[in-house]
Order: sequence, then C-alpha cells, then structure tokens
Amino acid sequence: MRTTRLLLATALLGLCGAAHAADVALARLDCGGPREAVSVAAFSDTFEHENRKIALTYSCYLVRNGDRYLLWDTGNALDGSDAAPKVSLVDQLARIGVKPADIDFVGISHYHDDHTGQLAQFPDATLLIGANDWNAVTASETPAGFDPKQYAERRARFAPWIGRGKLERVSGDRRDVFGDGSVLMLDLPGHTPGHRGLLVKLAKKGNVLLTGDVTHFHENYRSNGVPTWNTNRADSLASLDRFRKIAENLKATVIIQHDPRDIGKLPAFPAFAD
Repeated sequence: MRTTRLLLATALLGLCGAAHAADVALARLDCGGPREAVSVAAFSDTFEHENRKIALTYSCYLVRNGDRYLLWDTGNALDGSDAAPKVSLVDQLARIGVKPADIDFVGISHYHDDHTGQLAQFPDATLLIGANDWNAVTASETPAGFDPKQYAERRARFAPWIGRGKLERVSGDRRDVFGDGSVLMLDLPGHTPGHRGLLVKLAKKGNVLLTGDVTHFHENYRSNGVPTWNTNRADSLASLDRFRKIAENLKATVIIQHDPRDIGKLPAFPAFAD
C-alpha cells in the first residue's frame, strides 16, 4: 500500500510539473533601435569591424509563468529620438490585456539606457538587477567615465526603487525567478559589472537563451568580440565562454537581443513561443 501511494504521488507530481512547464511562454516586444545601419567599429577592441555597419534593434521580452509575468529589459526611452520605439511597452502590453501593475518582476540585464528606457513605467514590479550594477547606478557620486547629465537621467529611471520600491540585488551564479527552475537569470559580468543573461525553459521550443549584451551581433559572437566600452575585458571573455557552453550543453536557441536577424526566432507579438 505504501509503495502504491508513493507511485501515485510521484505520478501526480510528474503531471503537475509537465502542466507547469507547458504554462511557461515567451514573447518579444519591440523596444526601438536605429532605423538605419550604424557603424559597429567600437563593438570590437581589436579593430575587427572598422568598415561594418548593422541596423541594430532593441528588444524586450515578456515571460508568462502561469498568471505571473517577468518583463526582461525595457528598451529605449520614448524620447523622440531616431532610436525611440514607435509604440510604448505599456501600449504593447495592453494588446494582451496586461497592465503595468500586472508585471510581477522587471529583470534588467544591465543598466545601459537602451535597456532601461521605460523602466519607470513599472514601479509596482519587483526589480531584479545585478548587485554590482545597482551599486553603480546608486553611487553617491558620478562614477568615473560617466557623463554627469546622462548618469543623472539614468539614475532617475531607477527612482521608484531607490529607498522604497521592491528591489532584489541579484548576486551569485543564477537567480530562479519563479522558484520552479523555468526562468534563470545568469551571472555574465564584463559588459557591466553586474550584467546578466536569461535562460527560459519552454515545453515545446526547448531552452532559450537571451544574451542581454554579452554579445551584440552574430559576427561578434562568433569571434568573441569585446566592445571598447565594456567594464572588464577578462570578465567579458569568461562570460562569452560560459554563455557559449551553456548554449551547447542545453541545445538552446540563442537570441542575440540587438541583432535583427534573431527577431524571427520568436513569433511576432502578440503571439508567444511555448
């Protein structure tokens, strides 16, 4: 009898796990980007791309886990610039009936402006950000190498979480966002001190790896290119090596967030991959 109960319990747990895994879905949101090809010479500190131009894109992602949501990166600001998105994140989410207050977590790959531009539109969400990135954002004085005006604007985007909002300074190798192993923030420093990537485990599509800015386009990914403005070259190379091995071991679909050639790896919003 005891053996029968154990077998039944194991079967039920397996069914629940399968149902839960099937309830995880991933969508791409358009978060801006230059309308024309731009020089990417500065994306390599070894002069690899001196004559290359690419029309980079800015991508954000929505992960649905049951009735909970993670918004991954928030793209460029609605500032009227050439790189500004045509439709805000709030308006895109409204197409599927999701309001800003429905977002449980906003995960930030790193603090750069093209990944945090619309962050302040989600003040009720728990902000997940690398601890070392948070330290850089909230430093009492403008860090070396930062333009004071730009730094003040960046800090303002994080204002809802400075001293009062729901905040988690993510540290360690990985952060299990929903507590079920389906979505992991991965430690990939180098581009910034607290840079993170995202692993999403989908029942049908399989494992999906979102790069953040561990790399920016296919050519740099193939050659381990390091942008001139990365905060630590050795960490950048180590993170690229780790990312590549994770992708190989998990047979993951790699989505380079800035490369327009990867947009088609997910269905067009409002559709989700599951």
